[in-house]
Amino acid sequence: MTTTPFIRRKGMTRRSVLGAALAGGAAVPLAATANPAWAGAGPHASTPKRLTLPVPTGPHPVGTVELHLVDRSRPDDIAGPGHFRELMATVWYPARDVQRYPVAPWTPAGALQAFLADAGFSDLVPLAPLTAGHVGAPVRRSDRRLPVVVFSHGAHSHQGDHTVMVQELASHGYAAVTVAHQYDTYTKFPDGRIAVPLHDRQAPTLPGDFAADLRFVLDCVEQLAAGRNPDVDRRELPAGLLGSLDPRRMGAFGWSKGGTATACATLADERIRAGLSLDGPMQMNPPLAGDLDRPFMMMSAEFTRSTDPEAAAFWSHLRGWRLNIQAQGAAHISYGDNEALFPQMAKLYGWSRQQLQDVIGTLDPDQAVKIQQAYPLAFFDEHLRHRRGHLLDGPSPAFPAVAFLP
Repeated sequence: MTTTPFIRRKGMTRRSVLGAALAGGAAVPLAATANPAWAGAGPHASTPKRLTLPVPTGPHPVGTVELHLVDRSRPDDIAGPGHFRELMATVWYPARDVQRYPVAPWTPAGALQAFLADAGFSDLVPLAPLTAGHVGAPVRRSDRRLPVVVFSHGAHSHQGDHTVMVQELASHGYAAVTVAHQYDTYTKFPDGRIAVPLHDRQAPTLPGDFAADLRFVLDCVEQLAAGRNPDVDRRELPAGLLGSLDPRRMGAFGWSKGGTATACATLADERIRAGLSLDGPMQMNPPLAGDLDRPFMMMSAEFTRSTDPEAAAFWSHLRGWRLNIQAQGAAHISYGDNEALFPQMAKLYGWSRQQLQDVIGTLDPDQAVKIQQAYPLAFFDEHLRHRRGHLLDGPSPAFPAVAFLP
């Protein structure tokens, strides 16, 4: 699979994050790499089951709807004259009466097929997980509008790769908006077009481009809050969505390059009241300028302040509430759906324990899932809802792997 020009300090891209595991013989069917020898073999089980994602723990069922968005302030030179930056986004929210509405796939069928074909594992398409989201279900309304968080994915990834976190937040009363960053993602447009990552250094795929996407999505959130539909095709929205979002309580989070983009967007846009980076490299171009006085949290794995000067420099510019935690044994891909999916793949393919750990690290997968469900929720609860808990105060017996970095 092709890689992006976004490279970490040791020359590692999303593909090479998993390359070391492949060198040891592990197959990685749901990641940005390929191993034809394993691809031809297929799962060891005669009738493999569909992969599953953890059920969200919140009190509300989850609804979801796609939005087709065009930012007419940003011409798209790659697409040609007369074209503008085009994005797909998905809103996840607390819902009611979900039984009559279909369950959303992890990734749209065409995009998933392209993703797995690039990885050399087209035979795994039938095993793709379903989500807890029900497409088009009516929004659960209350006397308060929903706080909003926007999510930015990593390089050569897709907007579904952190569904565990996204649907967890929605089940607890948030509207979570995931963004598919065109030219560095796998997604499907309403007219049937399938977008895949573009291996072109001129493509708008730098963290700053992702950050501009996030800020545009905030504009669209404000339109929804004001009762206007930002979908360029004017497709019908779920009942109750218009007017249900709170533009005064908006946050942002992202993984890897998306974490860096979250930092860029938070620095540039005061509408983002709180930002969370999931192991973001903090490689910014142009370099970081100015201080940030709003809350920001870093969940580190490989990009630690002790090993990455960019992460340390960003931390030094945080003048408001700040927190840096690290799950011991976590790999770069540990804060996401991989921790739920790869252990299931290991059983299907007969990987050894070492092969699995070469991919996802030594952090216990069940603990990893609970960490990504609990800590982002606690962070946004404290800073968007002013619900002060104790999880962010220091080490917790419930999460012994989580270290608080001074």
